[in-house]
Amino acid sequence: MGIRAWQRDWRRRRQIEKVEFQSLAMWHAMPWLFYLSWGSVPLALSLSAGPAAQILGWALIAVGAAQSAHVNRSVRRSLDHYLQRGPLPRRDLAVGGALLVLSFGLVLGLEAVDGVTEGMIGFTTLYLVVPFGQSLAFTGTVRDFVVRMAVLDAVAVAGFAAVGVHDERLAGFAALIAFGALLTLLSARCGAWTLSVMWEADRAREVEARLAVAEERLRFGRDLHDVMGRNLAVIALKSELAVQLARRGRPEAVDQMVEVQRIAQESQREVREVVRGYREADLGTELLGARGVLEAAGISCRVTGSAAGLPAPVQSALGWVVREAATNVLRHGDASRCDITLTVTDERTTLTVENDGAPDAAPSAGGSGLAGLRERLAEVDGTLDHAAGRGRFRLTATVPSPRPATESGPAAAASPRSEVLL
Repeated sequence: MGIRAWQRDWRRRRQIEKVEFQSLAMWHAMPWLFYLSWGSVPLALSLSAGPAAQILGWALIAVGAAQSAHVNRSVRRSLDHYLQRGPLPRRDLAVGGALLVLSFGLVLGLEAVDGVTEGMIGFTTLYLVVPFGQSLAFTGTVRDFVVRMAVLDAVAVAGFAAVGVHDERLAGFAALIAFGALLTLLSARCGAWTLSVMWEADRAREVEARLAVAEERLRFGRDLHDVMGRNLAVIALKSELAVQLARRGRPEAVDQMVEVQRIAQESQREVREVVRGYREADLGTELLGARGVLEAAGISCRVTGSAAGLPAPVQSALGWVVREAATNVLRHGDASRCDITLTVTDERTTLTVENDGAPDAAPSAGGSGLAGLRERLAEVDGTLDHAAGRGRFRLTATVPSPRPATESGPAAAASPRSEVLL
């Protein structure tokens, strides 16, 4: 049950969340891989038999493990700071720096007592900068990272010179530290930059979906204001005039109230027309709009089929299905592709909207969006079905389309008449 629950949770995650999880897993594993290959096994196999070498060597191995454990504990906070989701982890950097100084002191001690086989201390030196460099790469600019690592490199070379290293090995140690710093910077910073760009794109997609909804609300409000503003002003004026005439006992007051009644009825009719225009959707226009909005959000969209010849009520109902489906693709999941297929036969018209990047759990059948679509389709005797699985979601709307009376013979057999719309 634990594995199945984890799998369900994994499938429900958005694509960007999966990428971030995998990146964190790599950043957690990287220090330990370098620790085993550079910081512990080579050192343990090359230690001299003397007590000083053994004490210093195994202490260095223990400190190296502590470095890897510490960076695993702090990498999430460092990444959150880079992505502007959290404060600078100053305490983590201080602890990582202290462990780096301690491990470097143990390396110099081993070199001073000649406690390691010739050349093997270089592997440990190469590992020294990896844990601290990983945290540092997330918490500052590239320039700051380069400057600090250059200072560290200079201090390390001076330390090796102080314990008696005066040959070409000094240049080797400097090159190893620089290589370790560069490797850490590339592995950490490049992945973090990619995550940052992906999160920005995800936020832009959400903002675009909200703007589309806001724009539609503004359009409806503007249309309603244009219709009702003038009529309500006229009603107010004529009502005031009728009141004044009635107070004077003038019979014209009745005529003014009749005119108010007429304008009110006309306003009611115009409001119904505005609402009807808002509620009715043209299928062809909705297909074009859905493709444009989805592709603007970075989602590849393919539309197949033609809405030509479909009755207006059917186009309106299916147009709302397209509109709602496109909105759901933008708001839910993390789709990269969406296929919209309209198939018209002599017996039925079928609209299918399928996208990837969706959780396996299908939305509740009682959701307001799907319930509203079912009500619209019910007006034209249509049905709505949905299915989710393997990261894909499919919405299928079916509307009966009886064979027209003018069609007959084999040519009118029920065969799909689909064509590429765009």
